[in-house]
Amino acid sequence: MSDIHMPEIVHKPDAETTEPQLQRPPMYSVVMLNDDFTPMDFVVDILVRYFHKSEETANTLMLQIHLQGSAVCGVFPRGIAETKIHQVEAASRSGGHPLRCIMEREPDE
Repeated sequence: MSDIHMPEIVHKPDAETTEPQLQRPPMYSVVMLNDDFTPMDFVVDILVRYFHKSEETANTLMLQIHLQGSAVCGVFPRGIAETKIHQVEAASRSGGHPLRCIMEREPDE
């Protein structure tokens, strides 16, 4: 027979056995900006379609955008926020409207 010896149990250092600490990704607010040309019903439609707001909530946000100059439409991780902005601006351009959104980083908790 061969002289193969099985090693005894090898213990891993604590660094390899501890669970990784997951961190929440940085979040970004998508802020819709007011302009003097985009129709209010178009803004409501965008809020319902891309931000999944109810008709009532969309109307409230649209009025806030109109009266205060801007409103937060949602808070998302960076990639999703960028996608939402792209979707809104593409729909706006295809509809002939200058509606714009920006994103602002949320403070870390």
